[in-house]
Amino acid sequence: MSDLTTTSLSHPITRKWPAQHPERLQLYSLPTPNGVKVSIMLEETGLPYEPHLVDFASNDQLSPEFLALNPNNKIPAILDPHGPGDKPLALFESGAILVYLAEKTGQFLPTDAAQRYETLQWLMFQMGGIGPMFGQLGFFHKFAGKEFEDKRPRDRYVAEAKRLLAVLNQRLEGRAWTMGDAYTIADIAIFPWVRNLLGYYEAGELVGIQDFPQVTRALAAFVARPAVQRGLAIPARA
Repeated sequence: MSDLTTTSLSHPITRKWPAQHPERLQLYSLPTPNGVKVSIMLEETGLPYEPHLVDFASNDQLSPEFLALNPNNKIPAILDPHGPGDKPLALFESGAILVYLAEKTGQFLPTDAAQRYETLQWLMFQMGGIGPMFGQLGFFHKFAGKEFEDKRPRDRYVAEAKRLLAVLNQRLEGRAWTMGDAYTIADIAIFPWVRNLLGYYEAGELVGIQDFPQVTRALAAFVARPAVQRGLAIPARA
């Protein structure tokens, strides 16, 4: 066993989720919109990895082993035995992981400086806008918040979701993807959340999705990608 593999295996998280292939990147996740960003990216790049299910029903995310990797107790997180300098790297936050994997593999992030920053701009648009706002809408439309008599919180997030969809729809006018012809980490970040809004949250009618044809067109192209179809089911739920 190499020194590198031994170092990776010494991380506390491997006590709860033993690695069968310690030479591969280890993914700790759930098939949620944030989680599948990374599994889709891994499937798209072809980078060898080993997925591990973090079961929220069992409070796995609050275990000392998981908190040793991500003190913010959120998925996804990774442990890469071949990080910078060929040293192990533990990393959390889906946006940071997407950037890391793009730079590690040289895929889905433009090398041109201006286009790179523009791509990161749209990645942050998802991280700071689409993800939090769509998530709040889901809470008030489908989950516990739907029981609240006061519909002002729900309506506030409906309005914000519509605004964000309008921004995205305008961006996609005349473009195949967020950055044009090139499929990037911005798309890998954005479209799992759009899919979740319409599917799992069942909020398509609420936000008037028919008013955003460029969004639905790009979403259909996204979910048709074989790597996306695989990544949407990883890690497999028990």
